[in-house]
Amino acid sequence: MKKFMTLLLILVCTFPLPAQDANPKSENEKSKKVNTEKPKKNQKEKTAEPIITFEFLEYDYGTIHKNDNGICEFVFTNNGKEDLVLTNVYSSCGCTVPEWPKEPILKKKSAVIKVKYDTNRTGPINKSITVESNAVNGKVTLKIKGNILDRPNDAVPDNIQSPLINVNR
Repeated sequence: MKKFMTLLLILVCTFPLPAQDANPKSENEKSKKVNTEKPKKNQKEKTAEPIITFEFLEYDYGTIHKNDNGICEFVFTNNGKEDLVLTNVYSSCGCTVPEWPKEPILKKKSAVIKVKYDTNRTGPINKSITVESNAVNGKVTLKIKGNILDRPNDAVPDNIQSPLINVNR
C-alpha cells in the first residue's frame, strides 16, 4: 500500500507538468493565431515590381590632387514593370554628398545619382552611399574609393632661364 501511494503521488505530481506553458495566455489569446509570415508573391507580381540596376557599384577616383573635382556619377536603370522611386540616398559621412532624382523613374528608363566628394583633404578615400527605393532590391550600397595627394608646387624655380630673356646683353 505504501508503494502504491508513493507511485500515485509521483504520477499526480508529474502529470500536469507537460501541460504547463512557460508563458501563460488567456483562452482568448490562445485562440487567436497571428500570421507573422510575409505573404508569398506569385511570379507575376514579383516581376511587376521595380528593379534597380546600376552600371557599376564602385567608382575609383584613382589618385587625384587636393581640391580637384570630386564629382562622380552612378547611372542606374529601372528594369522592372512599375515606376521606381528613390526614397532616400545618404552617405557614410558628411564629406560625401549625393544628389538623386526625386521624380519616379519609369520602367526601362535610366537616371543618375551624382556624388560629390570634398577633395579639400588628403589621404585615401573609402566611402559608401546607400540607396533606398521601392525596388525588389530596395537597398543598394555604392562605394567610392581613391587617394588624394597634396597639389604639387606650381611655382617656377628661380634658377630656370627663359629663352625669351637674354641675360648676356
